[in-house]
Amino acid sequence: MNRPIRGVAVTAMVMFTALLVNLSYLYVGQQDYLNERPENRRVADARFGQDRGPIMVGNTAVAQSKPVKDRFKFQRSYAQGKLYAPVTGFYSYLYRTSALEASYSAELSGVDDSQFLTRLINGLSGATPRGATVETTLDAKAQKAAWDALDGRKGAVVAIDYTTGAVKTLVSYPSYDPNDLATHDLAASTEAWKRLNADPARPLANRATREIYSPGSTFKLVTAAAALDSGMSADTEVDASPFKLPGSTKVIAGGCGGTKITLAQALKVSCNPAFARLGAELGADALREQAEKFGFGTKFLDDIGSAASVFPEDIDAAQTAMSAIGEYETAATPLQMAMVSAAIANGGTVMDPYIVNQVLDSDLKVVSRTRPSQQSVALSDQNAQELQSMMVEVVQSGTGFRAQIPGVTVGGKTGTARTSPDRNPYAWFTAWADDPSVAVCVFIEDAEIPSTEIAGGRLAAPIAKAVIEALR
Repeated sequence: MNRPIRGVAVTAMVMFTALLVNLSYLYVGQQDYLNERPENRRVADARFGQDRGPIMVGNTAVAQSKPVKDRFKFQRSYAQGKLYAPVTGFYSYLYRTSALEASYSAELSGVDDSQFLTRLINGLSGATPRGATVETTLDAKAQKAAWDALDGRKGAVVAIDYTTGAVKTLVSYPSYDPNDLATHDLAASTEAWKRLNADPARPLANRATREIYSPGSTFKLVTAAAALDSGMSADTEVDASPFKLPGSTKVIAGGCGGTKITLAQALKVSCNPAFARLGAELGADALREQAEKFGFGTKFLDDIGSAASVFPEDIDAAQTAMSAIGEYETAATPLQMAMVSAAIANGGTVMDPYIVNQVLDSDLKVVSRTRPSQQSVALSDQNAQELQSMMVEVVQSGTGFRAQIPGVTVGGKTGTARTSPDRNPYAWFTAWADDPSVAVCVFIEDAEIPSTEIAGGRLAAPIAKAVIEALR
């Protein structure tokens, strides 16, 4: 073979090898990227032709695929769509997926690695491929009770089994109907998407886990825990006289039943000057460390997405005092404030919250199951018991009396957060019960009533009571 022919052969071989390498790279390394490209309609069409598995609440499918006579073959539908939208999310041809529809998409579609054997058996037997079933931890009765009790007010409700971390209730209002986005009428889906994103009420926002708000006086539970950790007790006397913020002319006052009261009394009447002074004395580092032990700074419930709650950095004494009463730049999700009560009720142990109990393949064999796990220890068992007793006083004879349930021990803490002069205050209530073993947080962003009538004990506590009763 002469040199020119050999050169052409070598060049052709190199180019052919490069082509094979590039194709292999695209197939292996870029497969997910190419499949996820929005213009890749072939993949999108194939995905919508699958018999996607259901998402369950108890024995009821709140999301399921039904056969239809169009090019997609199956239509995803959502029973009580608005009620469960923050959990199920949506499955849309144009706008992809969210929440559980996104995080468990492979399992629901039947293409997850854990379902390989089932796919193989179905393929050999000629059975039609089906997706897995995702079973949630939600309680249908409690979910409906929370929705009804919110009664159209903008806000959120979260309830957690504090012994395991299983989420029993997760409601966000206003909500949206996933059916509007899942429809095969793509023009209608586009219109719905535009309408939802343009709505100033932000119905697509998950207020329970993905938004943070000033927690107001519910944060005093964290401050009280830090005080107990410093060596105080429920009977320790604290100064409840008006408190002038260090380096400021602002004075925090409030009728607390005396200038010297116990820490338990301060929590019962939600005494601002006492807790602001405590915060300044304890210092920002101690408060931040305590908040982080409860979960501040950490994101939870990756299945549906969450925001990390915040205790501010680099703050002075005055800002620390305001942060200690849940103001300044302290911000929390309703999920986080439910976790604070849950940890106190659980002897100081913070359980990692979860919302999926198990996944079953198309033959109803368990593919995966969530095991309860400990997230952290927020306070000692002794301090937790003291704080439990203090919270019980809040409900029995303090600001949270509207959460009383005959025959059930309930401990709680109210909160009202004033964020700016041009908007209504937030109303909060976080609580726990001994029967059932549940912690609840109710958050009302806008009650649409005069600001003078807004208080956590008045508006939010009765909602928590309704959820606890529904879980009994």
